[in-house]
Amino acid sequence: MSSVSRRSFVVSGGAVVGSWIAGGAAEASRRRRTPTAFPFTLGVASGDPAADGFVIWTRLAPTPLEEDGRGGMPSVVVPVSWQVAEDERFAAVVREGVVMADPAWAHSVHVELDGLAPNRDYWYRFKEGTHVSPVGRGRTSPSAQEGGDVLSVAVTSCAQFEHGYFTAYRALADERPDLVLHLGDYIYEYPKGTYVAGSGNVRDHAGTETVTLAGYRQRYAQYRTDPDLQAAHAAAPWVVAWDDHEVDNNWAGGEGTNQSEKRLARRAAAARAYYENMPLRRAALPDGTGIQIYRRIRWGTLATFHMLDTRQYRHAMACGNGLKDCPEAADPARTILGQEQERWLIDGFQSSRAQWDLIGQQVFFASRTITAGSAHLTNQNTWDGYLASRQRVTRGWIDAGVRNAVVLTGSAHSHWAADLKLDYLAPNAPTVGAELVTSSITSRGDGLDSDPRALPLLVGNPHLRFYNDQRGYVMARVDRAAVTASFQVVPYVSTPGAAVRTRAVFAIDDGVPGLRQVYLRPVDSASAARVAGERELLEREVLPD
Repeated sequence: MSSVSRRSFVVSGGAVVGSWIAGGAAEASRRRRTPTAFPFTLGVASGDPAADGFVIWTRLAPTPLEEDGRGGMPSVVVPVSWQVAEDERFAAVVREGVVMADPAWAHSVHVELDGLAPNRDYWYRFKEGTHVSPVGRGRTSPSAQEGGDVLSVAVTSCAQFEHGYFTAYRALADERPDLVLHLGDYIYEYPKGTYVAGSGNVRDHAGTETVTLAGYRQRYAQYRTDPDLQAAHAAAPWVVAWDDHEVDNNWAGGEGTNQSEKRLARRAAAARAYYENMPLRRAALPDGTGIQIYRRIRWGTLATFHMLDTRQYRHAMACGNGLKDCPEAADPARTILGQEQERWLIDGFQSSRAQWDLIGQQVFFASRTITAGSAHLTNQNTWDGYLASRQRVTRGWIDAGVRNAVVLTGSAHSHWAADLKLDYLAPNAPTVGAELVTSSITSRGDGLDSDPRALPLLVGNPHLRFYNDQRGYVMARVDRAAVTASFQVVPYVSTPGAAVRTRAVFAIDDGVPGLRQVYLRPVDSASAARVAGERELLEREVLPD
């Protein structure tokens, strides 16, 4: 829907749009410092649905890439009108109003809607002066009484602007999911040419490394000008959580980390810019250096999403980043969530009445171990670096009697599927849940179609059921019988226009922990030969995120 031009949008709305614009023209004639250029260059978005409403978002930026981060807007408060309708033509407008876009918040707009009917689509748009925004589709969740029987969720993460075109975002939009889960690395902080993909960088970041508020605002604006990303936002409500690159590579904010004044100032700038550019509720308003990312989204009685923040409260990595044999990772005092968030999550398991408890988070949850002699190498930037924390969370859903626990993960830059265990060292340990890991949208550039059987890591970790190194996303159908996950891939991102295809399908049946393979497309012969020739190198490439 974001591909609808301003001209076609005005024509399709007929008299309703015409009268709305006429009112905007009268309003603009009374005000002098209204921008004359089109201000909705960053598109629109909705997010965090509830049974009676959702958030709608936009940000005014007629010249979005200005170095000062203001997007070409004057330093005055600007009124922005909004409408919500039951139809795309806005013949049945059900809510409308005016909200003030404040320069202190980069002229971003967050409207928290309520009073809407549950479990249905709505359409929304904004107006500033005579300018009308693209149209977005929002959706309310089912009520607790209504329950809900089916939900389609697109799971995505890691879109490095320089590494490729956002083709997967466009494909995701075309699938028209009910909900999009973005699990972090929405932007990357690097200056141009610093982080180079194997297939080469196809476009450049504007500006220097993001450290200041102006720099983060400019970077978000650059990403949000991408038409494929705008299409994905306009197609469905998003539920977002950040990871490291929204602030700085591999950052940690909990005990034992560097809390220098410089780092705290950078975190504060990053948190503020994240809120300004995401469809988040007022509960997420940044306070000092922090922002409330962890929260729950309920979809009737069908599903509860426990959205986590594995960056802001984690202890620093005990042995440093990368593949390490690190006994300190088992220290029971160490946590990746922080004590408060960990208790909140486990309490949520105890009170949950949902059929599916879906845990949206950033880094690999299941164990991935390379055994080299007496050494056991694991990625310290994942839950393998916080063993006691993983044990407490897993034990938490077991003890609570959670009916179906599914972890949804980003950050890995490749597709994975895993059975979850309480004890990964016991060969016959029962399966207690499942993990679905989405690949990146672009990060690491063009991927390679991979044969999971050629990866020794999967042989040594039999609970790991699937791996693929192409870019893409996971499309999950949640219903009363199963969660069915399609691993969607694009063969390249270094040029635009690749066709999306399904690489594998796994199901998690109701009441049966673990994965059932439904479909696996054969790997092409050229990729199989390359993987076979580079097994050892590949194994060490796929673990670091």
